[in-house]
Amino acid sequence: MELSGRNVFVTGGAGFIGSALVRELLKEGSSVVIYDNYLSGDLSNIQELKDDITMIEGDIRDTKIVNHLKEHKIDCVFNLAAEPYIPHCYDRPKNFFEVNANGALNVMLSSKEAGVKRILQYSSSEVYGTAQYVPMDEHHPTIPCSTYAVSKLAADRLCYTLYHEQNIPIIIMRQFNTYGPRETHPYIIPELITQLSSTNKLKLGNIKARRDLTYIDDSAKGAVAIMKCDSAVGEVVNLGFGKDWSVEELAHIIAELMGHDSIEIEVEDVRLRPLDVERLQCNYFKAHRLIGWDPKIDIVEGLKRTINWYKENDSKWPWEKKIASEDEIWHKGL
Repeated sequence: MELSGRNVFVTGGAGFIGSALVRELLKEGSSVVIYDNYLSGDLSNIQELKDDITMIEGDIRDTKIVNHLKEHKIDCVFNLAAEPYIPHCYDRPKNFFEVNANGALNVMLSSKEAGVKRILQYSSSEVYGTAQYVPMDEHHPTIPCSTYAVSKLAADRLCYTLYHEQNIPIIIMRQFNTYGPRETHPYIIPELITQLSSTNKLKLGNIKARRDLTYIDDSAKGAVAIMKCDSAVGEVVNLGFGKDWSVEELAHIIAELMGHDSIEIEVEDVRLRPLDVERLQCNYFKAHRLIGWDPKIDIVEGLKRTINWYKENDSKWPWEKKIASEDEIWHKGL
């Protein structure tokens, strides 16, 4: 399925990954509709695109989403909207499940009612839990280690069953960790860049944890290619880089790129997760077979681009600007 000239609906389109995906879809010649409640995503991520897209504020749990799909004659849906930040799931597990699982169910059933031709459900490598073997293919056991991961796995199972039971044309894409400009939460790479922008002394959690990391532009291109692939419908497809790095290794790489000769790391217990995923490394053989997937941007080049974007944007991530804005409103008594 070609996406040029298609009406494409992106839930969570103002998020870190969503906004990169929207940019890639515009290059494809798609007509893009963003659906976002802006709680996790940020308007600043799509500000420069506002004249080229349609923006709708809404929640994927709202059954009225079907009206928007019909009104805009949507052909394809990318479902990225989610509660994405794992540390938050410990405080609001019910909300994570309602959004990530029940919200996904609502998107799928609404898409069927609206006659959508294809849906790509964004899943996560977190559903696998700690690697039992590496690299991790789509047959790897699923042993989720957080409420977030459980909710995403529940959505996966819903989508798999809806494909077979309701003939809804769904692709499940399990994205391994992604990094780059416009990060909307303090994941490890933006956290390292922020700390190293002012000091060589780092306060971190599990520095031995290893993650497979793909630069955001590669991830967006891969997702578009998978959506276009007829043979991917009904499949679970991993998307990742194929190599993993420890938090400690990343700290040294970023420190060197930011001009530090050495670093000091303090491990803080408060930053440790109750049950952590120790290692994720992607086997993307299926994506390579289906779409010829091979990531193009290596870790050093990707980190350079990310650091440069950070410096060019007042050395602040979208979430930092949001916090600053909220603090300003609070102090004004508004």
